[in-house]
Amino acid sequence: MDDAVSRTAERGSVSIEVAVLAPAFIALIVLAGVAGRTAVAAEAIDAAAHDAARAASISRDARTARAEARDAARRQLDWRGLNCAGTPEVTFSGAVRGAPTSFDAAFRSPAGQDASVTVRIACTVSYGDLRLSVLPGMPASKRVSASFTSPLDRYRSRG
Repeated sequence: MDDAVSRTAERGSVSIEVAVLAPAFIALIVLAGVAGRTAVAAEAIDAAAHDAARAASISRDARTARAEARDAARRQLDWRGLNCAGTPEVTFSGAVRGAPTSFDAAFRSPAGQDASVTVRIACTVSYGDLRLSVLPGMPASKRVSASFTSPLDRYRSRG
């Protein structure tokens, strides 16, 4: 008789355990999705900055370099499947003999002089499709950025 009473008293306990643990498990899955999306976005932005700086550094003039850098970044982001919330922000800068300068000034420096170009790419990654009301304070998006510097060929003419 004790067995029958014991089983009756435990009836429904699994349902209560599932009801309590399910939201925590779902929240953990969502947090893993956010962390994964952020890591993938950071890797894609880093690769895009690298490709953009390299494409800019092999160009002969600043105007062409900007266009080539933007194209290289767009191709890399498209290939990686990264969908930024809005257009990725691309900024350019340069250095001549280690001193910071403008992108255009780096290309105007004479051949034989050390010069480099830096491309910075920033993108806002949206978590709108992953949001849960169970997780208060969870951000709706995160800004991810990366930059890469590539030297200009010392012995190639620049314009």
